[in-house]
Amino acid sequence: MGNTLRSTALGEGPGARAAGANTGRRHECAARRGVRAGTLRAQPRTQSSIAISDDGGEWILCNASPDIRAQLEAFPALQPARKLRDTAIAGIVLLDSQIDHCTGLLTLREGCPHQVWCTEMVHQDLTTGFPLFNMLSHWNGGLQHQLIELDAKPFTIPACPGLRLTAIALRSSAPPYSPHRGNPHPGDNIGLFIEDLRTGGTLFYAPGLGQVDEPLLGWMRRADCLLVDGTLWRDDEMRRCEVGDKLGSEMGHLPQSGPGGMLEVLDGLPAARKILIHINNTNPILDLDSPERAELDARGIEVAFDGMSIHL
Repeated sequence: MGNTLRSTALGEGPGARAAGANTGRRHECAARRGVRAGTLRAQPRTQSSIAISDDGGEWILCNASPDIRAQLEAFPALQPARKLRDTAIAGIVLLDSQIDHCTGLLTLREGCPHQVWCTEMVHQDLTTGFPLFNMLSHWNGGLQHQLIELDAKPFTIPACPGLRLTAIALRSSAPPYSPHRGNPHPGDNIGLFIEDLRTGGTLFYAPGLGQVDEPLLGWMRRADCLLVDGTLWRDDEMRRCEVGDKLGSEMGHLPQSGPGGMLEVLDGLPAARKILIHINNTNPILDLDSPERAELDARGIEVAFDGMSIHL
């Protein structure tokens, strides 16, 4: 394929994953039961992470899922086996400090030191309430923090110099262990606008997207491919499925349906590809035969799956 922006979806589920896989805490929802019983057509999915590269040799991991071991085994490009213990992960970007986006760092401990790009708010959470940086300092140099500024200035990561990244602050919630839980700060959650300096291809990635305003729409309009929050179909989905009492909007996730929902947002954008990622196992779009999935198909909106490859 030559030197182009490559993005591979290693997993697409949030903390409570889509049907069929092992997690510490699972929602025993109809989708999971249906897949196990063979009465529902859906693909098992691991928790949300993607990897990006400018040449297919060195890769940047965006979020470190608790399922990272299974994801590495399923994606040979991240295991080039150039030596006895090897990895093609040459940099890590954390978009937030949520537990389903960072606990994979524990599994990657033997590969330390790792260069980890994240905002000051994320670093604060991961050195206090959930001190991964502190814990992993005992493994071969640990995690080396590289600060992501919120000044809308692009930055590059040495391993993939052909990619230019811009962090966009998103409105969301800090995790329960954050020192400022309930008091959102800029930098708790970011999206990434990724440009291939060789081809001009652009990707917007935001697995946790609670609100869309005009400045954010400006970034999304520039993207050839949108890889965005597909957690819930309805805002009250967790309540309807009796697996939680919070609304999606309270958790920082814009639902797909309803006025101002993600479908309405995506309909107004020119991107050639529109892809939902970070999909909860309560979301009916996982059922290939559901009317909700048919609505996505009619609108030209894709649903990410493990191993999905995007070249721009």
